[in-house]
Amino acid sequence: MISSAQIRAGRGLLKWTQAALAAKAGLSVVTLNMIESDTVSPRERTLASIRVVMEQAGVVFIGENGKGIGVCFADARQEG
Repeated sequence: MISSAQIRAGRGLLKWTQAALAAKAGLSVVTLNMIESDTVSPRERTLASIRVVMEQAGVVFIGENGKGIGVCFADARQEG
């Protein structure tokens, strides 16, 4: 599962506003804001929608594999 910090970081890499990500993922800006600020526990399908949209744009979510969680671009040459 992805974290709120990863969502914020992914948006930063892509240079997307909350409104842009919310529209692409089919969410309201209010819902995305609450997810990013950890004020709600989002449904798995909501996080999956966010993840798919961001992965399609080139973001890779890095899991807890001994190196810590984070995000990066799938292709280092790619720009936001």
